[in-house]
Amino acid sequence: MSNVLRREDVAKVATLARLTLSDEELDLYTEQLSKVLQHAQDMNQLDLTGVAPTAHPFGLKNVVRADVVTPSLDHDAVMAMAPDAEDGRFAVPRIVGEAP
Repeated sequence: MSNVLRREDVAKVATLARLTLSDEELDLYTEQLSKVLQHAQDMNQLDLTGVAPTAHPFGLKNVVRADVVTPSLDHDAVMAMAPDAEDGRFAVPRIVGEAP
């Protein structure tokens, strides 16, 4: 690999990212990141002439149903089924701001 990632480079980036890494982690991440960078360098060597850029290798299509207005549940019928209702709304126990 022409641009070898040094342990000091990983330590510098870790410091900038406010990460504390052990010596073992620095060695491990230096090795792993070197492999990632080598793979990226290998990818740059590929001849992609005539290959259209894509964000995904497969043609994706967003499959959603049409937004069609349909009748909703009857408000009074739903409120009649609620365990507790108040002023046309579901009533639930207050939990915010209460001591345990």
